[in-house]
Amino acid sequence: MWFWTLLLVSLALPTSSSRSLEWAHQGAMMYADLNPREMNAVRDYLYSCSELGLTSARDKSLMKNSILLMELHVPRKHEALRALDRGQAKPPRQARVVVQFGNQAKPNVTEYIVGPLPFPSSYQAKTFKGNRPITFESRPITVVEYQHLHTFLEKVASKVNQILQESTGFTYGNCTDRCLTFSDIAPRGLAPGERRTWVMLQKFVEGYFIHPVGFEILINHKDLDPGKWTEEKVWYNGQYFDSVDEFVEKYEKGTINKHKLPVHDEEDLFSTYIPRGHMNTRTNVHGAKLVEPQGRRFQVDGNFVEYAGWSFAYRVRSSAGLQIFDLRFNGERIAYEVAIQEAIAFYSGDTPAAMQTKYIDAGWAMGTSDYELAPGIDCPEIAQFVDLYHYYDTDKPVRYRNALCIFEMTTGLPLRRHFNSNFKGGYNFFGGLENHVLVIRTTSTVYNYDYIWDFIFYQNGVMESRVSATGYIHATFFTENGLNYGTKVYTYVLGNLHTHLIHYKVDLDIAGRDNSFESIDLKYVNFTNPWSPEHRIVQSKLHRTEHQTERSAAFRFGKKFPKYLHFYNPNQNNKWGHKKGYRIQYNSHANSVLPRGWREENGISWSRYPLAITRHKDNEVTSSSIYTQNDPWEPVVSFEDFIRNNENIVNQDLVAWVTVGFLHIPHSEDIPNTATPGNAVGFFLRPFNFFDEDPSLASRSTVIVRQDEKGQPKVQRWTPEVIGHCVSDKPFFYNGTYAD
Repeated sequence: MWFWTLLLVSLALPTSSSRSLEWAHQGAMMYADLNPREMNAVRDYLYSCSELGLTSARDKSLMKNSILLMELHVPRKHEALRALDRGQAKPPRQARVVVQFGNQAKPNVTEYIVGPLPFPSSYQAKTFKGNRPITFESRPITVVEYQHLHTFLEKVASKVNQILQESTGFTYGNCTDRCLTFSDIAPRGLAPGERRTWVMLQKFVEGYFIHPVGFEILINHKDLDPGKWTEEKVWYNGQYFDSVDEFVEKYEKGTINKHKLPVHDEEDLFSTYIPRGHMNTRTNVHGAKLVEPQGRRFQVDGNFVEYAGWSFAYRVRSSAGLQIFDLRFNGERIAYEVAIQEAIAFYSGDTPAAMQTKYIDAGWAMGTSDYELAPGIDCPEIAQFVDLYHYYDTDKPVRYRNALCIFEMTTGLPLRRHFNSNFKGGYNFFGGLENHVLVIRTTSTVYNYDYIWDFIFYQNGVMESRVSATGYIHATFFTENGLNYGTKVYTYVLGNLHTHLIHYKVDLDIAGRDNSFESIDLKYVNFTNPWSPEHRIVQSKLHRTEHQTERSAAFRFGKKFPKYLHFYNPNQNNKWGHKKGYRIQYNSHANSVLPRGWREENGISWSRYPLAITRHKDNEVTSSSIYTQNDPWEPVVSFEDFIRNNENIVNQDLVAWVTVGFLHIPHSEDIPNTATPGNAVGFFLRPFNFFDEDPSLASRSTVIVRQDEKGQPKVQRWTPEVIGHCVSDKPFFYNGTYAD
């Protein structure tokens, strides 16, 4: 009887593993994005603080104090780990709030930490490393400022619409048909404190990004009184003018080179998605679909996800996008944080807009451009779709329907397999394992480009981070000299060359927080053949370099890059005596975009390094900021500061900063827009002696085939023979709105 009593007691007590998973589950809420109730509570509290003098973000005046951005303030790592690893109380939830103070003698931007949630009662200013101030000119552009830009352009158009009509067949403002729109270029100037923007006019049609009309204007909109804004330059058909009046005068006198676009044919719109041409594949039946024949195999509870030994929490940061926290496999933490930091696209061209285009996408609140995902296109129909809420340039939380999806899929490629031939026309055995993965996905449509962000989790303890680029190219008006900077893709359209770089933060905790880093390369050795002394052997030998300081682990673009990048715990061994580790493996064609220290390059100093490794610091949360786009010359956050002190990185809490990317020279096949094949980059986190053997051996999706005594196949499997039902019968539905 005592045996059964002890057994029942032992079953009632949670094991260490289950207790750890329970703490991880409970702790996930620390990273959950602010919900609408919390956002409203923070807004109402700050509005009640009369000393802040806050008014509506949509008030037409630029001389106002208003909330620009509100998002979760993530707790400090050591505080979070007390809850995750010891089950202690979670730190109180707090909000990060960006306030624009335009209604004061010296306008500025200030960030506040507000809490505790859900009933905030205090706020305190948040400072940046080195106490760098946030200049008012570096603030992101808002809807209200865009409205004033539109009004300014209408005044310009009143002078030039007759010319635009003659040149393009389109006009700007006060039109119902054949209208022009505009795209604004950043950074907004050439030095700190400026707010001068090149604006490019385009035909307002589907895919207007690739319909430039050859008219660009430089607007100085630094003054908070839009009535004092001025035009500084005009560019038309390869020629510069100091004012609109000068341009009009010279045009009317016939002393400039004029152009006239071909007559616009709405029935032959080269930028549309409407099918054209001949397709050999049958289109009256659907292609292959992804199904869950016997139900879902992953669990999602709030922002906590479990799948095939993996568990993690996720959030979507309004400024930069998708992050995952407390990433574990079979209960062991692999990484504390894996997060998108920044995406940039630096262009070249012959027009001023093209020369000036250096997009730094966090400055456009990249995380808030995660619009609705379409079932069957953006994600499989079977995916679990999640709504997101953002508070950016608004007065209330905005709901983004179905903006994140989670799904399991088969890759169509075995995770591993082997055909064991008997070399007599038969086999000894065949063994194979289906390769199923879990995918968590969002997209960011920042102006013309669409980035598809994936974190992918494999059954063998591998995680992949991948971004796929699609959307429209950024195009400018064609000039002959423009062919040095891109490709002609239509009669009067140049697709401009550009480089995409993506930056990630990877806070690795391999078997604990005390980690080290080594690079592994090969070098040739030449020695006497021990079994044939008259000959010599030349072969490769492992060459390991332990990197002891941050500077030694900051690898520059253009320099030799190691083959293996190995993070390990010096104090933890696997069964075979190897240090438990993970490595980062790249899928990237990145290179630097500007010479070191050249003006705008100061704001993206992380782009100097495909990999840099630092010690974890609570004040080094992110490598970029929403202010870098409009002040890259003296950035609030300078990544170079992270490694300037050259700290020791042996047996420390390490963070890897990963840069991936690719060069894009547009080509004819980018019309109507860029497709994803070949435009995906990223990296893998791969176990390297972390386990004693491949952990996917635990998967029951294995199939083994042997021959019985009669030579007939004998199949051994651990999954049911019956597959189950197929595709959902729900019709396609897409709403597309992101406001209630």
